[in-house]
Amino acid sequence: MSLSATSARACGAPASADLDSVYRKISWRLLPLLLLCYTFAYLDRVNIGFAKLQMQADVGLSDAAYGLGAGIFFLGYVLFEIPSNLLLVRIGARRTICRIMILWGLTSACMLFVRGEYSFYALRFLLGVFEAGFAPGMIFYLTYWYSGKRMATVMAVVMCAGPIGGMLGGPLSAWIMTRFSGAHGMEGWQWMFLVEGLPCVALGVAAFLCLADKPDEARWLAPRERELLAADLQPRHAAQATHSFRDVLRDPGIYALAIPYFCLISGIYAVSFWLPTMLQAAGVRDTMEIGIWSAAPYLAAMAAMFALSRSSDRLRERRWHVVGAALAAGAALAGALALPQHFSVSMTLLVLATALMWGAYTVFWAVPSQHLKGAAAAGGIALINSIGLLGGFVSPALIGWAKSATHSLDAGLYAIAALLAAGVLPLLFTRHARVQG
Repeated sequence: MSLSATSARACGAPASADLDSVYRKISWRLLPLLLLCYTFAYLDRVNIGFAKLQMQADVGLSDAAYGLGAGIFFLGYVLFEIPSNLLLVRIGARRTICRIMILWGLTSACMLFVRGEYSFYALRFLLGVFEAGFAPGMIFYLTYWYSGKRMATVMAVVMCAGPIGGMLGGPLSAWIMTRFSGAHGMEGWQWMFLVEGLPCVALGVAAFLCLADKPDEARWLAPRERELLAADLQPRHAAQATHSFRDVLRDPGIYALAIPYFCLISGIYAVSFWLPTMLQAAGVRDTMEIGIWSAAPYLAAMAAMFALSRSSDRLRERRWHVVGAALAAGAALAGALALPQHFSVSMTLLVLATALMWGAYTVFWAVPSQHLKGAAAAGGIALINSIGLLGGFVSPALIGWAKSATHSLDAGLYAIAALLAAGVLPLLFTRHARVQG
């Protein structure tokens, strides 16, 4: 063995250990705050599902009006998402996250002023406008800090915000709505919007003070740590050509990624917005009990997210982790609908479907970030997210319309199950789902 080879082997282990130490330092600095911010983002967009249990009668909303209002959030989000992410490249992540969180926190709190369907539509639309760009901006921001081979596991951490928001949000929202109902002349659902909206303002300020836009601006990293990180990130950036946003718009592979994402989002938000109503229809009447039952699918989702993401990183495979989980989720959702008379069985299948949808969603977001590089990555990730999030408008609106027409959730949910299973298949034919490097 040559002296150079011996030296490389001798130095390799310490360098690897040092790099792992750098990534641990970065993770402890960035991920808890981003996780907390995203938890409130998810909670503020889906807590309307619990508010519906009280506000529908108070305000006079039909199921169709509720479904439209729940989904109209995503129209505002989609319209302003790409401009928000392109602006992030110019002004930095901490200013962008600060601006988004303060505006959406204030708007979410203002939901307590809803008095009819038009004010409901207007505030839900504005909530989407002000939150636009947060999730894809956060994903793009993380590409500055993590190599491609670590992204699925990192995505599992930050994307746990959705299940955490669902798991804690159910009991918390139910408790606020029952505990504060009638206090100071306000209904329980009004208190819920106020209490869950205002903390976002404080988190926006914290993001501005605590985050660094890029590693070379992080004073809490030593020069040697910045060098190790730059060396680890450099091959990933060099292996791919830098795209312009015009190239992104013309890339058919981007749309092949957006279609499966649309279907995953349709399934996730069908459960998020309608789970309390599904539990109520199954015979669970107490608001607090509905909140507790609604936490179960999200607890399972967290386990599935980490299991699938670690498996995906270890095996360096993405497509079958996403497609297989989505196909199984569609089958489980259909099975839950087919056995309404057996609550324990249908609830178990619903928990399984929710867990698999979130697991597929987490692994999916490791795919676009390894294909798109440079400034155009912000716009490309936002474009995929914008097209996909239309599913957040379509699925609740479709289910609300179907429920008003048939007086049952089943027709709309069966359509979502079929969409979930069939829509992810394009991912099998795109080269983007291969791990590189």
